[in-house]
Amino acid sequence: MNLTKDGIKDQKPWLDANIKLPEFDIDQMRKSTQDNPEWVHFGAGNIFRGFIGSINQLLLNQGLTKTGIIAVETFDYEIIDKIYKPYDNLTLSVTMDSHSNMNCEVLASIAEGIKGNEQNRLKEIFSKPSLKMVSYTITEKGYAIKGIDGNYLKAAYDDIQLGPDNAATAMGITAALLLHRYNTCKKPIAIASMDNCSHNGEKLCSAVTEIAKEWINRGFADLGFAEYLSDSVSFPWSMIDKITPRPSEKVMSFLEGMGVNSISPIVTSKNTFIAPFVNAESAQYLVVEDNFPNGRPPLEKAGVYMTTREIVNKSETMKVTTCLNPLHTGLAVFGCLLGYSSIWEEMRDNDLVKLVNKIAEEGIKVVINPGIIDPIKFSREVIEDRLPNPNIPDAPQRIATDTSQKVGIRYGETIKAYIANKDLDPDALCAIPLALAGWLRYLLAIDDSGKEFIPSPDPMLSELSNLMSKIEFGKPATVADNLKPILSNKNIFGVNLYESGLGEKIEKLFSEMINGKGAVRQTLAKL
Repeated sequence: MNLTKDGIKDQKPWLDANIKLPEFDIDQMRKSTQDNPEWVHFGAGNIFRGFIGSINQLLLNQGLTKTGIIAVETFDYEIIDKIYKPYDNLTLSVTMDSHSNMNCEVLASIAEGIKGNEQNRLKEIFSKPSLKMVSYTITEKGYAIKGIDGNYLKAAYDDIQLGPDNAATAMGITAALLLHRYNTCKKPIAIASMDNCSHNGEKLCSAVTEIAKEWINRGFADLGFAEYLSDSVSFPWSMIDKITPRPSEKVMSFLEGMGVNSISPIVTSKNTFIAPFVNAESAQYLVVEDNFPNGRPPLEKAGVYMTTREIVNKSETMKVTTCLNPLHTGLAVFGCLLGYSSIWEEMRDNDLVKLVNKIAEEGIKVVINPGIIDPIKFSREVIEDRLPNPNIPDAPQRIATDTSQKVGIRYGETIKAYIANKDLDPDALCAIPLALAGWLRYLLAIDDSGKEFIPSPDPMLSELSNLMSKIEFGKPATVADNLKPILSNKNIFGVNLYESGLGEKIEKLFSEMINGKGAVRQTLAKL
């Protein structure tokens, strides 16, 4: 069983192995896409292939669209050479639920895989009036054109200086292709980020329009280009949620056992770990602002929530501040302290299960229901099905990365909401202060057995470690006032935690957890 266009023509072995096959004519779909492309996607990795690709596959299977997605990779060209071309742009999707069921499907909804430097082909596509939308899963850093000092990053600066014909970054290439569309057909288009970051459409819009402004100033484009971006190009916001971890050896063995050939993962020279298959959890959510000036596929027919920007924002806030991300962060820091290497194993720990339930319970009191997804049901699914799933081997050490950049959103927003609500008392919070105290305890880089460990990367790690350098494990008295510069920092938490009445509570919990070996566990169990 070979994962190629010819390899799936003999359907019997695939269907005997319970692997679902495309229900449309692949060659006809690709011809329709060549003639009248409708959808381009930047970022050819796992979440695109396994989630966005499956959305379009469903539409193709139902006859609700005739064209596929054109995938563009701007970061790692080896993905196209080694994962797309040898497999005729097919992907084997493996959905894994918490009961160890694996549902397999050959996805053929990607019509073409293109490298970002194939400018002539990309220009041809963007000059087509039929093109309706461009979507993105390039990670949050893919939208960054300036550093923390406010100056342009070198790659973005090069794009600006060298002009649209030499653009190399995802944002520069996007701006160049929109300029080409403006210079040719001038038709409207939607440019939709589907990355897992707050206000993603705003980030995309800001980067593209900034580059366009600089090109106009340098004579690479006329003033009409700015008007075109303002009047004819939309930048819808979205909320996306689906865990697609790195390719699993267990899944590879499962597929090989059914007779699928040449399915092994590869590691590219840019350290991308990718395979001809994608393994992912079954839960998935995509909420998109319905602002597509040149039309769009009927995405709602494939389970996408098409709605207003306000509801997208509420959905994203619900997930990030209450129902998923705060639970993940709590598990991450305590998992590292208690010696765990996987999230699902933590969800067999009664103390940690109670902790995440309590964090969710505290957040639910102030979360705004987006109306399309029930926060209580969502959090229950996260706690009871998604986090305990042994087939999604995510590590607390990975999730603990950059926690200083996350605590303000994941906990600070709930604390601020408690302060603003006259019927709620921030002092009643228990699990959220414990999670914050746990993060500070994690920053000591000593686990609950007294052994040192290496904290995950964080841009503030050096600064925070220096502030805590006078605190000694096993000596609570050394806490003194050493946490005050951190807990009072509004840039970290979004609020001065002493002004909210929680600073002293967090200090006390932290002091308990450095009392000696096993103190973290004792504090968790007590609370």
